[in-house]
Amino acid sequence: MSQTHPLTTTTFELPGYRVVKSFGVVRGIVVRSRSIIGNFGASIQAVFGGNISLYTELCERTREEAFSQMLTHAGQLGANAIVGVRYDATEIAQGITEVLCYGTAVAVEAERS
Repeated sequence: MSQTHPLTTTTFELPGYRVVKSFGVVRGIVVRSRSIIGNFGASIQAVFGGNISLYTELCERTREEAFSQMLTHAGQLGANAIVGVRYDATEIAQGITEVLCYGTAVAVEAERS
């Protein structure tokens, strides 16, 4: 199940809210390696083609952890929203990947009608 937060967005505006303070960039970083057992299971799935669910689950879990760390970082700064959310992944060594989730932490208030 994908984790989310109602006041996070990939855009730079939140409809119905106005930014009253910016706290700067926040991030969550997770570095993962593939296990030998996971690689073996995935290679068996690859023989039959289609979605390699072992890797899909690993990627989804890693992204959720990075997202959660980003939310924690923003909360520590006093932010109640994050705009411009992005993900990035980099292989830092063979079989070891860094997943980064980042955005701009902000304080928002509901717009008055």
